[in-house]
This record gives sequence, C-alpha cells and structure tokens, in this order.
Amino acid sequence: MRYGFTTGSCAAAAAKAAAYMLLSGRNKTSITIETPKGITFTAKILDIRRSEHEVSCAVEKDGGDDPDITTGALIYAKVSFEGEDILTKQASPEVFIDGGIGVGRVTKPGLDQPVGNAAINHVPREMITKEVLQVCKLLDYQGNLNVEIMVPDGIQLAEQTFNPRLGIIGGISILGTSGIVEPMSNQAILDTIRVELKQRRAQGYDHVAVSPGNYGLDFMKKTYGYDLDKSVKCSNFVGATIDMAVELGFQKMLFTGHIGKLIKVAGGIMNTHSREGDCRMELLAAFAIQNGVETEQVCRILECVTTEEAVRILKECGKQKQVMDQAMERICYYLDKRANGKMKIDCIMYSNEFGELAKSKEVFEWFTLLVQEQEP
Repeated sequence: MRYGFTTGSCAAAAAKAAAYMLLSGRNKTSITIETPKGITFTAKILDIRRSEHEVSCAVEKDGGDDPDITTGALIYAKVSFEGEDILTKQASPEVFIDGGIGVGRVTKPGLDQPVGNAAINHVPREMITKEVLQVCKLLDYQGNLNVEIMVPDGIQLAEQTFNPRLGIIGGISILGTSGIVEPMSNQAILDTIRVELKQRRAQGYDHVAVSPGNYGLDFMKKTYGYDLDKSVKCSNFVGATIDMAVELGFQKMLFTGHIGKLIKVAGGIMNTHSREGDCRMELLAAFAIQNGVETEQVCRILECVTTEEAVRILKECGKQKQVMDQAMERICYYLDKRANGKMKIDCIMYSNEFGELAKSKEVFEWFTLLVQEQEP
C-alpha cells in the first residue's frame, strides 16, 4: 500500500520552495521536507509565479492508496517579505502564516485553531514554520516572512467535507498530524468524531445526540421533528465515541440508531463494522426464544439476511414489541457498562420499514432539551 501526503505536507513543501526562490532568486522545481512521521516527502513544484517582493508556487496533493476529495488539488504557498524594510536585521527571523482563497476560516469555538484564524491546524503550521526557517538559516536571512496558503478549488471541495458542519467557512482545512496519509481511514474518522464532540463541549453543552449516520438523523427529523444538525456521527465506533464523550466531560448522551447496528450492541459489540463481528440474527433468535416465539419462526429468523426481514417475522408472530423491548434492555446495559457510570445514556432504535422499534425509559426527557436547542 502506498502512502500519500497530507495537505499540511503539501503546504509546507510549497512554502519552503517559495521561500527559497524568494530569498535566493533562483528557481526550484522540486523540494524535500521531513514529515513529523520521519518520512521524507519530495514534491514537484508547479505554477511558479514571482515578483520582486513575493513568490508563489504549488504542490499537487497525492492521497496515495487512500485518496480523499483533496487528492489532485493544488496547494499553493505565497511567501512575501513582512514589513516595508526587507533588509531589517533582528535576532532571528519570524514566520507569519495565514490562509488565502480556498482555505477555510474558523467561526466556532472548540476546534484546533481559535475563532477568526485560518483553518490551518497547529501541526501544519509547525511544519511550515520549520521548513521556512531552515531556508532562512541556509541563506542567512534574519528578517520576517509572510506565508499565505491557498487552495483555488477549496471552496468547492469544502462542500464535500465536514467543514460547513463544524463552522469552518470559505474553504478546506489544512490538516495532518503525521504529515502522511496512511492507507487506513479509521483514525481519520475517530479524529473527526473527537473534533465534533470537543466543539460541542466548548460551546457549553454537557449533553450530546449521537447517531451512526444520516439515516438516524433522518429518522429523528421525520418522527420527532428534530433536526439533528448538532449531533455527532459515530459511524461504527460506538464504544470509542462513548469513551471520548466521557473523557470530555459529557453528562448525557442520546444514541439513535438502526436495528442493524444497534442489535450488535445488545451482544456487547462496540464496533459495529461487519468485519469486527456479526451476530445480529443469533441475538434476535435468542431474544425470540426467550419471548416464546415458535422454533419454526426462530429458524426463519436465523436464515434472514437483513434485520428488517427478521422484524417482519416477529411482527407476524405478534412478538415484535416484546423482543424489541428486551433487545433495548440489553443495548442499554452495554452502553451503560461502557460509560462505567460516568455518563447517562438513552437510546432509540428504529427500522426503515417499521419505524421506531424501542426506546429507553427516560428518553422523553431529551425532547425538552432538543427543542430548547432549536429555539432562536
């Protein structure tokens, strides 16, 4: 599997090349930087534009074997002299970093950068500063430099990211903690979950609504008229999301999910991806037996491909409510066990075909909280 390089690495490489060309007066068609992971990145330098007081150039983003929407985008850096007197000498040079066109700007608290800053996270900022200062040292320059990072396609690309949801407007974020894109995206998902939780906590909330994906959000809007635009999507990472929420100090969580995901939690499975475990029909069959469903129907459940089919069989038997209520008891048991008494968790389970299947006893307390959030 081939590594890729982050937008942060591309920005640092472009900034280093632009600084070198500005201070040396010579062209640079490739540049090498060292990523925080210790892996070197040699980038081809594109679209060089220069004047007496500034130089800009670009590096093309390469996501390796785990490409994302920014793969192929050009990440530009424009480096210019800071202040009017470019020959000013001082003890050591300084680098001032900002975002230009296509780089988002932070408008809500709780993110890596404070409100008002360009969405260039702290590790890319450190990388840019390090690489530009290396050039200053090499060429014996002791003044200050401005670095502006730009992504011409960033406004359009941002519409396909979490940025609008997070309150980052006007473009993409310049990201990366290791400088490389590994061909595994689980950590990226976990990082996004943590960012969303952290941002909500920073806004002063001690409660959070969580759903594995868009279906849960659609169900809440259709059934209860609540738009979960402030909720957190946890994907398959039920347990990890609970852990992070506890760590960040949340007191309450509402978990809304499809039976296909949540029935696994009834068996103590906290990562609901199919490769981690799939006992959906076995669990439904066990609950069916406990509630007096006949053996023939239990065998039919075990042969089902989807949980929707299994619910249909339970409905035909007149046992849907009993089985779903018992499943919810076990789901709540394992959610509470994971939270270890440090956070109260309520839950709603639904089916696309049959609607709400079961909910925890105190879930209605949530609707007061959720309605209050939507009030202007």
